Amino acid sequence: MSKTSTIVTVLVIAVLAFVAWEWRYAPFFSQLFGSATTGQLVGQAHYQCNGGKTIDAKFYNGPSAPQPAPGQPPVPTGVVQLVLSDNRAMTLPQTISADGARYATKNESFVFWSKGNGALVLENNVEKSFIGCIQVASDPGGLPQVYESGSNGFSLRYPANYTAAEKYVYQEMGPGKDINGVKFTIDPAIATGTNLGTDSYVSVEQVAIASSSKCTASTFLDGATASILNDGTTQYSYASSTGAGAGNRYEEQVFALPGTNPCVAVRYYIHYGAIENYPPGVVTAFNHDALTAQFDMIRHTLTIVQ
Repeated sequence: MSKTSTIVTVLVIAVLAFVAWEWRYAPFFSQLFGSATTGQLVGQAHYQCNGGKTIDAKFYNGPSAPQPAPGQPPVPTGVVQLVLSDNRAMTLPQTISADGARYATKNESFVFWSKGNGALVLENNVEKSFIGCIQVASDPGGLPQVYESGSNGFSLRYPANYTAAEKYVYQEMGPGKDINGVKFTIDPAIATGTNLGTDSYVSVEQVAIASSSKCTASTFLDGATASILNDGTTQYSYASSTGAGAGNRYEEQVFALPGTNPCVAVRYYIHYGAIENYPPGVVTAFNHDALTAQFDMIRHTLTIVQ
């Protein structure tokens, strides 16, 4: 056999081997690691679901789709790469959806449906392992704990040694006006040696209202006048109040999210003793600015699904 024939034979064998590898193994690696043709990364999200399960998603755009026929919806070309906490990894193409971004296997046995800050997973058209999935904000620093509740419709990050209480009820609005929510009480160590009360907290509360246009901070503070507060890209309805009694001081701030229904709000509750009522040198004044800044960080991680 000539040298040229040998080279040709080797090339043919290499091509056939590559084709065979692509046919046999490429689909597996494509599902495991994603396709090289996923396109440009346009977003990523970390979801926490009921039971502590998680989904990490990377969203990619695709090539421009041809112009659809008259009366037909455009064909999506995006792709999502998923890594699930049960050790599954897959790359799914985007499919047509009237709401949110829907991705599915060819036989529709697995569907990942991203809707706003939430996600729905269907396996053989049934919600199985991943239920109540909500996007979770990244840790800005010092907020390692995650609260997620599909039934309450929100996720939140909070500091170590804070305590979450799901059966919290705010009752200061008067009889018959209880407000349900989830309370995150401070780490007692923050108050040690200071005049700060260990019952200080941040809470996320919800009130059913007739219209989302009526969601204001006044709903959560009796007699308070609400104003508009712009914080970064988020607009709040804001109200505050102060109170005193028997040497105690009470401060409340409420940040309601206009347009939500149920109306969602974050409450800061700070309880402390009047420093002048303590014997000299017994306690120090707590760092009000530092505590408020920590509460602000917690509030900024709130992600709601409605």
